[in-house]
Amino acid sequence: MRRRRVVLIPTVVLLLGLPLCGVWLTGLPVTRYLEFPPRTSSVTHAPFSWEGFLLVAIILIGTIAPFIWRTLSTNTYAARVRFKRPDALNGRQQFPWWGWVGIGWTALWWIIAWTRFPWAASVQEHTFTPLWLGYILVVNAWAYMRTGRCVMLHDWQDFWILFPASAGFWWMFEYLNRFVENWVYSGAGELTAVEYMVRATVPFSTVLPAVVGTAEVLRSYPRMSAGLDRFAAIPAIDSPWLGWFFLSVSSVGLLGLGIWPNYLFPFVWLGPLFLIISVQIISGQSTILSPLAKGDWRKSWVPALAGLICGLFWELWNWHSLAHWEYAIPFVHRFTIFEMPLLGYAGYLPFGVTCIAVADLVLDRNRPGGARSTALCS
Repeated sequence: MRRRRVVLIPTVVLLLGLPLCGVWLTGLPVTRYLEFPPRTSSVTHAPFSWEGFLLVAIILIGTIAPFIWRTLSTNTYAARVRFKRPDALNGRQQFPWWGWVGIGWTALWWIIAWTRFPWAASVQEHTFTPLWLGYILVVNAWAYMRTGRCVMLHDWQDFWILFPASAGFWWMFEYLNRFVENWVYSGAGELTAVEYMVRATVPFSTVLPAVVGTAEVLRSYPRMSAGLDRFAAIPAIDSPWLGWFFLSVSSVGLLGLGIWPNYLFPFVWLGPLFLIISVQIISGQSTILSPLAKGDWRKSWVPALAGLICGLFWELWNWHSLAHWEYAIPFVHRFTIFEMPLLGYAGYLPFGVTCIAVADLVLDRNRPGGARSTALCS
């Protein structure tokens, strides 16, 4: 518990305080960013720019291309040998019945979300949570079919802890979004503060369980991370100086959200991850990046893919739903897939890593004798 407090308390304090300090430095009223529910529009977004679009695209391609090339060019025979399926799964494990229930449930709510049947009018604003509960059920069934285990059944105490942790986790991103206003919600009508809190907290609680379950499935496929267990090593990844570097970069970026939101909005997604990692390194703890010291990138790559896959489903189900969100992304808002501009999906990569880092932290998986690591965390 003490180890978690050492990381969570300073991380939350900095996430809350730094953007407000940036606003204060600009001379703008801080109270504008503390409205609840948020109502005031405070950001004028920069228009689309081909220069900005190409710059971001080059950085993104240059970052992920080596990983994609490595996984596609690696012979997966050795990876399949190293992937040990339980003895009980010598034959093919059947997809469990409750997974089929999850598929049917998800299909039903997908229909309700994208149609406007009069008989479903009372629930059409509330389809997000049922859809994602179905998704969580399906990915856990998929993991069970592949490995004989899933977090929902075999780490059920951890599984249920993820829901309240997820709600608080995503509220932090909602707070950071106040300073950049990259997304706004529509279709839910005027809500009181209590209504807004309840109707937002419940769906927010599904984020971490969805990403954790997706990562667990992905890890059961050796091809998804082939060759990344012996990739480029970064021996200094846990060095204190690097921890202070991450802390400095994240602090400047988060402070700048309140000053230059059009330029530093990526720190909505990078800032929390850098903060968590920096505080863990400075306090002498292992991080989600620690395996990079030996060239093992799987624990970073698989969560990133899990975040992207969940992001595609978030955007898909948001697309025609009655209550939905809309985007305004500076410089790169072009070529939308559903509501999200193409390059906006890049944010889901660090977001997925942040989700697993927070899950590890909340469940205290890195402490000696701590909770057993699930497949996604090993």
